[in-house]
Amino acid sequence: MRVDIVTLFPGMVEPALADSIVGRARERGLVDLRVHNLRDWAAGKHRVTDDTPFGGGGGMIMKPEPLAACIEALRGPESRVVLLDPAGRRFTQEVAREYASRPHLVLLCGRYEGVDERVREHLVDEELSIGDYVLSGGEAAALVVAEAVTRLQPGALGDAGAPTRDSFSRGLLEHPHYTRPEVFQGWGVPDVLRSGDHALIERWKRLMAVWRTWQRRRELLETADLSPEEQKWVDGFRQGRTPDDYLAQGRATHE
Repeated sequence: MRVDIVTLFPGMVEPALADSIVGRARERGLVDLRVHNLRDWAAGKHRVTDDTPFGGGGGMIMKPEPLAACIEALRGPESRVVLLDPAGRRFTQEVAREYASRPHLVLLCGRYEGVDERVREHLVDEELSIGDYVLSGGEAAALVVAEAVTRLQPGALGDAGAPTRDSFSRGLLEHPHYTRPEVFQGWGVPDVLRSGDHALIERWKRLMAVWRTWQRRRELLETADLSPEEQKWVDGFRQGRTPDDYLAQGRATHE
């Protein structure tokens, strides 16, 4: 897919797209990421992209003309033009999957007090927020979206099944992870992970994903894609049970 990021500060964006998974996917041609300076579409000697607001008030407003010219130049028949803005719909893994299936995204990074309202009303397809807080501009949000959709492209992670194991892939948080040493400052790795019993280990991972979600983001369980066994675990947690109750049952079954 192709992703165009439009910003007044390309230097904030371009370096972050050059490294790690995004950089490798870009080099391999799995995703076409392009960064544009909005000033390239601004008229006049000084390439002005903002002006004072009608009606008074503090701050500056991004002018509609450069944004309109930019959108017209970049938009194609299958494009989705997205304005990064705290007033937009919340970005989630589900939205990331929706975007990752599209052939072309145009991400517009707002700045200052925001963009002229006519841009919102008539020129963009939607507004998107990465959270209920305010940043100085949309560059960080654009990078979040770019990475989230890039890692969902086939081959970007090297392991075709990796995205399906991520947090939120089924509406759940991911299970805990451990590595060597087996004991660190007196804290050990759970015995089940060293048992060599692959079926039991997979069950533990699913159980702990449900438990972690129950503890930290309980509201996610209302819409999570749960198996009958996982739903039984949730029902048990409501009654005061813990993973140890179900781990004991699993060991007995396998023994």
